[in-house]
Amino acid sequence: MNKSQLVEKLAKTENLTIKTAEEVLNTIFKEMEKSLIRNSRIEIRGLGSFKIKKYDSYNGRNPKTGKIIKVEGKKLPFFKVGRELKERVDYT
Repeated sequence: MNKSQLVEKLAKTENLTIKTAEEVLNTIFKEMEKSLIRNSRIEIRGLGSFKIKKYDSYNGRNPKTGKIIKVEGKKLPFFKVGRELKERVDYT
């Protein structure tokens, strides 16, 4: 399922216009993004949680040349599946 399909499903289920449903989803996603930028954890019961994981820098290798390069540290969003969703998916 992609975002436009999710918008259509929300609009149909909640009897909203496509535009309103898209605004609702955009607001939710934007607030989630802001929360992650502030390094806050997001937990959605029954689905899972989002958090920012910090990765240290390391020495890597360029696959084309074989030359050793320094890979800078970075922070990336990480999603951990909740137990309920994991059980529902495994059940099917």
